[in-house]
Amino acid sequence: MAKAEFQLEPLTCPTCVKKIETALTKSKGIESVRVLFNSSKVKTEFDDTQISGEKQKNIIENLGYTVLSAK
Repeated sequence: MAKAEFQLEPLTCPTCVKKIETALTKSKGIESVRVLFNSSKVKTEFDDTQISGEKQKNIIENLGYTVLSAK
């Protein structure tokens, strides 16, 4: 199981958290998602044979959020 962490521009509302969690959770290969509102971080655990960190970053950005960094 691989892990990723994305630092986003500051999130402005709790709805943002739900929107990101829902989109990532629906993606094949994602095992868990935590979106931390106060720090604007997204942490995932995933099967890297089914989804990449880059694909996750693209999903977040396609929702309209800016990813500042990824680990």
